[in-house]
Amino acid sequence: MSGATLIVTNDFGPRVGGIEAFVQSMADRIATARGPGSVVVHTARQRGAAAFDAGLPYTVVRDEARVLLPTAGVVRRCARTAREFGCDRVWFGSAAPLAQMTPALRAAGVRRAVATTHSAEEWWSRLPGTRSVVRRIGERVDTVTYLGEYSRSRLATVLSPESAGRMQHLPPGVDVERYHPQVDGTRLRAQLGLSSRPVVVSVSRLVRRKGQDALIAAWPRVQARVPDAALLIVGDGPSRPRLVAQVEQAGLGRDITLTGRVPWSRTPEYFAAGDVFAMPSRTRWRGLEPEGVPLSVLEAQASGLPVVVGNSGGAADTLVDGLTGHLVNGRDLDEIAAAVSDLLQHRERAAAWGRAGREYVTARFQWNDLANDLMLMLEPVESTREA
Repeated sequence: MSGATLIVTNDFGPRVGGIEAFVQSMADRIATARGPGSVVVHTARQRGAAAFDAGLPYTVVRDEARVLLPTAGVVRRCARTAREFGCDRVWFGSAAPLAQMTPALRAAGVRRAVATTHSAEEWWSRLPGTRSVVRRIGERVDTVTYLGEYSRSRLATVLSPESAGRMQHLPPGVDVERYHPQVDGTRLRAQLGLSSRPVVVSVSRLVRRKGQDALIAAWPRVQARVPDAALLIVGDGPSRPRLVAQVEQAGLGRDITLTGRVPWSRTPEYFAAGDVFAMPSRTRWRGLEPEGVPLSVLEAQASGLPVVVGNSGGAADTLVDGLTGHLVNGRDLDEIAAAVSDLLQHRERAAAWGRAGREYVTARFQWNDLANDLMLMLEPVESTREA
């Protein structure tokens, strides 16, 4: 009888974020597919964790550390978890730096190791001091996964040729039963005073990379073409005070609404309140901070919205330019305004692109399909990896 899957990660609830959603979505589906006792999560301690963990259908082991690093103590405790629960496979929700502990977990009975990379590993791969860590992880695990072609091309230059040849695609997914065109956003639009206005919605964490400030700066140019257009910015983050001040200084309070944090359960309704989705991401820090694979772009397309997305990092892997949305330079206000206005003005094209986006996401980014891909990667086989 096969053993359990050990998931080692810092990115887990009750904290909310894109990687946290990625890891938990995979854990939930593996547990559903393989049954009781099939998943064990070893993660860092957090406030509110006990109540959160109690609602999950699998075991969560909270390490005494607030942040997991491959120190002797953390490695020893992860190995103990693997032995105690009979884990013969491990998935590192984020490869760096935790996947360095793979040899110790193999000694504890793990026969198959998969490490998933995100934008952080791409950042690590660019710096001389951490590039060797990424390379070493590739040599120790059986499979390194990548989010999209952008990340694969960059990581492959750091990994050994043999490790690069074993890479597999594992992007984030979308629950297409939650995010779909039939979700009704009418009531929310009325509550926000947007019932009769064309609405562009932007749902994401409020950080500089996502380009909400560029949307705000471009908004007068949008309104020159679509006079009654409204912008709905959904989410929270460190940029919120700066964005609120930007809206006030521009005198756009009637036209731009910042909702702040909204309950996760209501996010489909906020997508449904929009006619177009926009997130003009841009790479920062001289290339060290590119976009990963933004989940909100996939959720927007699953919801039937055409999208306007900044050409940063892996964002280009989330749409088909000219078929499901516009890929734009996130620093060019004229280009952003023209792309947004085009979709607001040409409703038939926008509707067609929305339908195409739904088909695109359904075919490539469903959580259940991606979880099946991960489970196949985790099937133990005779490993020849070096310790």
